[in-house]
Amino acid sequence: FDIEVSPSSDIKGDLRDVCLCSAQELEVKNRVALVIHFPFRVWTKVRKIQGRLIRELEKKFSKKHVIFVANRTILDKNFRRK
Repeated sequence: FDIEVSPSSDIKGDLRDVCLCSAQELEVKNRVALVIHFPFRVWTKVRKIQGRLIRELEKKFSKKHVIFVANRTILDKNFRRK
């Protein structure tokens, strides 16, 4: 991210603990949407800075909507018994 590098960014400290899994571009009704997947363990941190982060990313990627999604892993019932 350029947001982490810029000295004037106010969310720079909050982004230090956040990592992302993947990003996809989808075409939705003649517009391009950028879907960013985060691990569920950092989702609470992402929710705190979501508004500011979306605003910055929409500025950076002009004409694209930005959507955040949390990746969760559903474990089997026998997970603890193994």
